Amino acid sequence: MPLRANGLTWSPPRLVVLTFAGAILLGTALLLIPEATAPGQRTDLLTALFTATSAVCVTGLTPVVLPEHWSAFGLVVILVLMQVGGLGIMTLSTLIYFILGRHITLRERIVIQEALGQSELAGVVRLVRRILLMTLAFEALGALALWLRWAQDMPAGKALWFGVFHAVSAFNNVGFDLFGTSLTAYVGDPVVNATVMGLIVAGGLGFVVIQDVWQAVGGRGRPPPHTRMVLAITAGMIALGTAAILASEGGNPDTLGRLPWPTKALAALFQAVAPRTAGFATVDTGLMRPLTLLLVMILMFVGASPGGTGGGIKTTTFGVLMATVRATVAGHEDVEVMGRRLHWSVVNRAFAIALIAFAIVLASTALLLMLQPEPFLYLAFEATSAFGTVGLSAHPGGGALTPHLSPLSQLVIIATMFTGRVGPLTLAYAIARRQRKRRLVRMPEARVMVG
Repeated sequence: MPLRANGLTWSPPRLVVLTFAGAILLGTALLLIPEATAPGQRTDLLTALFTATSAVCVTGLTPVVLPEHWSAFGLVVILVLMQVGGLGIMTLSTLIYFILGRHITLRERIVIQEALGQSELAGVVRLVRRILLMTLAFEALGALALWLRWAQDMPAGKALWFGVFHAVSAFNNVGFDLFGTSLTAYVGDPVVNATVMGLIVAGGLGFVVIQDVWQAVGGRGRPPPHTRMVLAITAGMIALGTAAILASEGGNPDTLGRLPWPTKALAALFQAVAPRTAGFATVDTGLMRPLTLLLVMILMFVGASPGGTGGGIKTTTFGVLMATVRATVAGHEDVEVMGRRLHWSVVNRAFAIALIAFAIVLASTALLLMLQPEPFLYLAFEATSAFGTVGLSAHPGGGALTPHLSPLSQLVIIATMFTGRVGPLTLAYAIARRQRKRRLVRMPEARVMVG
């Protein structure tokens, strides 16, 4: 359902893409201002574009060390871009209507409903206000907890700034940090770990899921199947990811092997939560074993949940794929989740999104292989991190690969980050719209052998 403005017809997918692109270009221009760069540093167009894209697409990959390269003004710009990027995927479609200064008609509310992934039309405009309030509440609580903790290590004013920046970065699933080494200095700190993980999970769950849980806790009924599915898959992947990382890295002296047991378990949990999809780390990702990197890639590819601040193909898409495999193996005609039958269009959409996402990661990896000398695993890890808007990066021998990328490789990652952020939303919306156009003629059935 297109939206007409100034004589032009704009579809919601096109509006989302153009709005994100406009935010990136504006952020690039602001970061190119000399005052945005720290004394003694130089910012070229590619660095500014890469950083702005990473911030708006809530990825967290960076070719430079943020606190060393950017001034206070530049870091404030990055903070604003992170906030815009995190909120944008859920609220831009609605805010566009407000900016146009028009009454939101029934037809336009339907567009908002579909753009926000709501099953009911009632309350979609009111949901935007709740999203904004919920965002501010989570970030304020997170900033307060981090400020109180870091005030023990640094001046109160600096601790407050660090608390705000990292709370916004964590809730929006970005992963930018002001330490230059992520959170490796706080690998065993319970306050920092619990606060950052809580913000990552809350932002990745999505506002609708949080609202459903809040209502269920208040005794307003059982959460709908979507919410229960999101919670079950999120909990399952975090638990399995923690166990797998602990088993793989528990004996690695460069990562978890050097840590005492309580800290080792906490670090494994953090490394399982962060790929969902925030690029924070409490151990050096570049020193992880190949098996662990592969496990993290799977977590990054799945990503967060629909309506959340993270990327990836989404937990529900992964859940639908697994349910379809289970139904096929069991010989069931219907695909069922949470005691409910799924419509065939949902199954088709899930497979389309997953296959296209895999093709994007594969193409990005192939281009990096032609441009970079690093081993395949590390380049595939970088491409998956960019598409999943995660921000984790691994370089052979330790550290991040991103600063070692050539200019052409950086352009590949920029395109992958942008596609990963706006692609799944626009793709899902476009497929949903097209599936409502019934064909009047059906072709004869063909029998094709598969497997």
